[in-house]
Amino acid sequence: MTTVGLLLAGGQSRRMGGGDKALRLLGGVPLLDRVVARLRPQVEALVLNANGDPARFARYGLPVVADSVPGFAGPLAGVLAGLDWAAAHHPGCAFVASVATDAPFLPADLVIRLRQKLDETGAELACAASGGRDHPVFGLWPVRLRDELRRALVEEGVRKIDLWTGRYRLATVPFSVDPVDPFFNANRPEDLSAAAALLVADRNP
Repeated sequence: MTTVGLLLAGGQSRRMGGGDKALRLLGGVPLLDRVVARLRPQVEALVLNANGDPARFARYGLPVVADSVPGFAGPLAGVLAGLDWAAAHHPGCAFVASVATDAPFLPADLVIRLRQKLDETGAELACAASGGRDHPVFGLWPVRLRDELRRALVEEGVRKIDLWTGRYRLATVPFSVDPVDPFFNANRPEDLSAAAALLVADRNP
């Protein structure tokens, strides 16, 4: 079954000072480049969720889809945009694997482990965890649930991921934080400095 990779970059990056957080540099390389390099081998296709002028991402050669729910409705709106794109452009696609674009140490086996967990447990959704914390933005979403997600966003005003995933059987896959937490995310300028120090320890540079 085909899995499409969804790169979530639709937020406003307030804690980073605005602009495109995904284009901030880490070790001279944009965060988005690092995330794309890790996710691309794990999926059959990639799509980027971003709002505003898509031309600023033109060099990546990726389809760019904006939120269909107005008002920066959060990552669930980005997930819906990815599910809709997958349904339209990859009709055989069963799942969308979403990742944040500010996580430069993304696991190289993220998607296969999420898929395996679904197969083992019979769950409907899967998300990653590390260090005792769940990371629902790093998740596996069935395309068949897109209309239910749309109703939750548009008609019910649901914004928190946990509120929506709590309606379904959710499997959680723990990942080791040794030597680096693979879900370290750069939310603030100082996080980029911390990430630069972690590059040395990362097993998948």
